[in-house]
Amino acid sequence: MRRCRAIPLILIGAFLALPPAPATAQQSDISAERLKQAAPKVFLDCHQCDMDFIRNEITFVNFVRDRGIADVHILVTIQLTGSGGREYSLDFIGQNAYHDLRATLKYVSNETDTDDEQRRGLARVLKMGLVPYAAQTAVGDFLNISFDKKVQPEITGDIWNSWVFSLGVSGSVSGQESENFASGSGYFSANRITQQDKLRLGVSASLSTSKFVLDTGPISSSTDSESFSGLYVISLNEHWSAGAWLSVYSSSYSNIALAINPAPAVEYDYFNYAESTRKQLRFLYRIGYTFNKYYQETIYEKMKEGILAQTLSVTLEIKQPWGNISSSLSGSNFLNDFSKNRLQFWAGVSLQLFRGLAINFNGQCSSIHDQISLPLSVATEEEILLQQKMLATNFSYGLSVGISYTFGSIYTNVVNPRFGR
Repeated sequence: MRRCRAIPLILIGAFLALPPAPATAQQSDISAERLKQAAPKVFLDCHQCDMDFIRNEITFVNFVRDRGIADVHILVTIQLTGSGGREYSLDFIGQNAYHDLRATLKYVSNETDTDDEQRRGLARVLKMGLVPYAAQTAVGDFLNISFDKKVQPEITGDIWNSWVFSLGVSGSVSGQESENFASGSGYFSANRITQQDKLRLGVSASLSTSKFVLDTGPISSSTDSESFSGLYVISLNEHWSAGAWLSVYSSSYSNIALAINPAPAVEYDYFNYAESTRKQLRFLYRIGYTFNKYYQETIYEKMKEGILAQTLSVTLEIKQPWGNISSSLSGSNFLNDFSKNRLQFWAGVSLQLFRGLAINFNGQCSSIHDQISLPLSVATEEEILLQQKMLATNFSYGLSVGISYTFGSIYTNVVNPRFGR
C-alpha cells in the first residue's frame, strides 16, 4: 500500500531516464557545481543495500552520511515474502524545506532474482521516490520521465498453489597433524504463505566429528542431531492470529533420543499487522505437551517422561529514523512443577544520538531451571572440553556494546572501486 502527501502524480507508471535530454540555454547557464549544491541531500538508511551501485545509478541527488543534515531520510525495511523473495518498504521522509513531502513505496523481489536484478529493481524505485524532491530544485530541469511500457503476460494459475520448496546440504573438513574436524548437515523445507494463513514444514540433520592426537593417545568425539518442525498459523483479524507448532527432534548433546512436542498458540499484535515493517509489539501464548525419551538416565532418574508446559513471550520491534530496537522477554514453566522454569531476555538497540554519533547495545540473559534432560552420569573432562554433553547451569548471558563517530565531508557521492573496499 502506498501513502502519499503532496506527491506529484508524475510518479504513476514512470521511470527516470538518464542521461538527460540536450540542455536548453537556461540549463547551460547552471554549472555542475551549482547543480550539486542545489540537489537534495539524501540519507539512505539501509544496511543491506549496495551503496556503491546506488550512488552510481542515482546521480541527481547528494547522498550524505548524516540523517541530521539530510533533506530526505529514506528508511528501508525488509521482510521475506511467502515465495522466498524480499519485500522492500521504502519510507521517504522529507525534512527541512521538504517536511511536507512523504511517501511509502514498495519493491518486491522474487526468490530466483539475482543480486544484480534485486539492486536494479531497488534503485528504480528509489529513483521514482526521489523525483518530487529533485523536481523542486534546479536539478528538475535536467530530469526526463519516460513510460516503460511492457506487454502484460497472460494471467495463468499458479501451478504450485503458493508452495515454495528449498533443500540444501553442506560439509566441511579441516585439520592439522594433531587434530582434525569434519561436519555435515542437510535440510529440506516446504512453505506456503498467503494473506490468510502460513504453513512451514522443515526437516534437518547434522553430524560433527573431531579427533585429537595427544601424548596419552587419540581422543575422538562426535555429536549429531535430527529434527522436524511444523508451524501453521491463520489470520483472525488485523491484530489476532492463532496457530500450532509440532516439533520432533533428537540431540546427542542434549541427551534426547526422541522429543515430540505439539503446541497450540495464540498471538496478539498491539499494532496493526500492516505496520509490521516499522513496528511490532507481539504477545504470544503457547501451551503444549512434550514427550521425551533419553539416551541416558537423567538426574531425575528418568528414561522417558511426558511434560505439560506453557510459554508467554512479548516481542517489541521498532525501526524509526532515530534508530532500531528489537527485544523479547519470554517465560516458560512446567504445569506440574512451577519450580522448573526458564526466563529469557534479549535485546538489540541502535541509537543515532546526534550528528555522526551512534551507539549499539546487544545482550541476552537467561535464568535456567528446567534442564530435565541432564544425564545422571557426571561428564568427563574430555566430554566437557569437547562439548559433547550439555552441562548444568542456572544462568547464561552475553553482552556487547559499540560506539561509533564519523566526521568529515558529508557527501558520499563518489565511488572509487580501485583495490577493492
